[in-house]
Amino acid sequence: MSKKELEEGLAFTPKFDSDGLIPAIAQDATSGGILMMAYMNRDALDITIKTGYATYFSRSRKKLWKKGEESGHFQKVRQILVDCDQDCLVLRVTVDAGQCHTGYQSCFYRALKPGSSTKLQLVAQKVFDPGQAYKKST
Repeated sequence: MSKKELEEGLAFTPKFDSDGLIPAIAQDATSGGILMMAYMNRDALDITIKTGYATYFSRSRKKLWKKGEESGHFQKVRQILVDCDQDCLVLRVTVDAGQCHTGYQSCFYRALKPGSSTKLQLVAQKVFDPGQAYKKST
């Protein structure tokens, strides 16, 4: 495939990295807010397309995970965007609750404090109790 076909054509040919992964950014389809970033392998992408619910690949656990399988906070995929060289995806999703395992709506709940190169500040408030959403049996 030529560079022009890749960048301007209408064939979906996602480029996975040497580990077989592609970054996927989840964006709230309503607000436009960035919710999280994760990776997908081919299987995760195929399952996401087939089911309409976001599935990712956990690099630490080396397995697929459907977003919401533990918390119940699923991501219904409304649209999948691909960047110009098809090596990054944006999943525009609808959600019913917070998306970060720490209890925030977004995983991006802190920002670099103005005037500092080392300090963060909170820019959001928790929207759910992660202790309740992620009850683990012991």
